[in-house]
Amino acid sequence: MAEERGKSKLFVLKPIIERWPAVARPEGYVPFKTKLFWTILCLIIYYILTQITIYGLSPTTVDMFAGFRAVMAGASGSLVHLGIGPIVTASIILQLFVGAKIINLDLTKSEDKMIYQGFQKILIIIMIFVEAIPQVFGYLSPSDRFIDMVGGEFTARALIVLQLFMGALIVYLMDELISKWGIGSGVSLFIAAGVSEAIVTGLLNWLPVNPNLPLSMRNPPAGLIPGAYYIASHYTVGGLVSKGFGDIFIFHANSIVALLGTLIIFFFVVYAESSRIELPLAHGLARGARGRYPIRLIYASNIPVILMSALLANINMFALIFYTHPDIPLLGGKWWLGTYPPGHSRPTMGAVWYLSPLNGVTGWLLPMLGFRIAGDTHAPWQHALHFIIYLSLYIFGSILFAKFWIETTDMGPAAIARQIQQSDMHIPGFRRDPRILRKILERYIPAVTVIGGATVGALAAFADAIGTIGRTSGTGVLLMVGILIRLYEDIAREQAMDMHPVLRQFFGKG
Repeated sequence: MAEERGKSKLFVLKPIIERWPAVARPEGYVPFKTKLFWTILCLIIYYILTQITIYGLSPTTVDMFAGFRAVMAGASGSLVHLGIGPIVTASIILQLFVGAKIINLDLTKSEDKMIYQGFQKILIIIMIFVEAIPQVFGYLSPSDRFIDMVGGEFTARALIVLQLFMGALIVYLMDELISKWGIGSGVSLFIAAGVSEAIVTGLLNWLPVNPNLPLSMRNPPAGLIPGAYYIASHYTVGGLVSKGFGDIFIFHANSIVALLGTLIIFFFVVYAESSRIELPLAHGLARGARGRYPIRLIYASNIPVILMSALLANINMFALIFYTHPDIPLLGGKWWLGTYPPGHSRPTMGAVWYLSPLNGVTGWLLPMLGFRIAGDTHAPWQHALHFIIYLSLYIFGSILFAKFWIETTDMGPAAIARQIQQSDMHIPGFRRDPRILRKILERYIPAVTVIGGATVGALAAFADAIGTIGRTSGTGVLLMVGILIRLYEDIAREQAMDMHPVLRQFFGKG
């Protein structure tokens, strides 16, 4: 039930929010070199954390986010196992509640926005435990040696939860540090870092696909380049034509089709990011000074896809919990919700299977065309339905999150009109009135938000359908390319503001 008109009940938490530990916001303009230093430092710390494994963890564990690992920006079994999951999940919950007016906050008011941002920080801490505890008490089990060392299984699991909490808290604080003292967004930067690492590994990894077994034709090097060379050098000409080319082009862990899919996604995203509508602007005092305000096709950036992927990851996590705990009332152990083989976190049937990633052409297209894939038990029409549901969900979900995002981040027509007016700019031929400017922006921004959200959602779904190098998922590559383009533009803008201080007023950095 929606709250009554007036102030939100969350204002009760205002004393806590005002005293909540947070990274201090800079009082003035932060120089470019300082921002670059903090950004690179956080990136180095993130890479270090991905290499530190959770102490006392049993080697027989299940990664609940295996299919979404590229988007979750965390390394399985490391201190950052949870990645950005708690941050994004808290953002999803709060956006949905505010958008549905269950939480009565007007984000155009500075006080309401302060409560929104403060409560989001509290919710992130809650979500760290919500995501950590079910995993540790079901899937990230402590080793027998660690249990004996600490004197009990409960204590051992509690210590693993504590390690997950500390890792997730560091990621959250680094995200806040980058947003205030660095360049871009920490969430986006960590996603790009993880996907980039996976792509490089997918190209150059010389270790076998299954590192526990010796190198052989059935277990070639996992990287595309060493794997293709190994297969080609061990086949005769006849064997290469009859089977080898198929292995190299389609069936290898990192195939040439996956490389082509990665390149197609890269160039398509670059093209989409460069598509924009530019509104002419003129300065009110400096006669002759002109400028343009760009409204991108992908106006809400890649945030809708991040939120959509995190939502699906959480649905998969709870479905796995329900299936492996038959004692849960109503939903426990129900095959129709989702069926999971022992030791795996990807469903093989049930409703959640239709929401799972497509995982390249071998995951849906070849079975739909009648090719037999090992371990696949679905009919061709089920694969077709899987593709349709996955594509539709990503498109409509991305549109929804794009609309929420621009309203909660001062990217709506009213906020942009206010920013342009404050910089003493106006559209030539129109009165210098923020209401007029807002009406003009309302012709473009809502429509571009919907089109951009649908475009980025369709790109993500098709990218997952094609497959990518490094098994990062098409969504991961899509996000990485968009993030790197935005990061480059952010760096260029920060350098421009360093050289031309007058630009700081327009960007609100004065």
